[in-house]
Amino acid sequence: MSLVKIIDGVPTYSTIQEALNYGITYNISGYHVHIVNGQTTYMAGSTHDEITSLFRLSTEAVEIPNVATTVASSTPSGGGGGGGGY
Repeated sequence: MSLVKIIDGVPTYSTIQEALNYGITYNISGYHVHIVNGQTTYMAGSTHDEITSLFRLSTEAVEIPNVATTVASSTPSGGGGGGGGY
């Protein structure tokens, strides 16, 4: 695959077919265009919001083929607190 860039956590590719193939993995059809450094690139999903919404709502990790990524995980630590003596 000819990965060009990751935008909002989603890969863009140099060909439409690569974007469509990526979309099939997530049951997304269609593609849309991004211009990256003057180059037309293709991303799965009919709209950018369609593909990024899928990942925002997903509880599963998103896999991006052929890309080594590091994901920093942060868990908010909220001390909730206090209880009261009744």
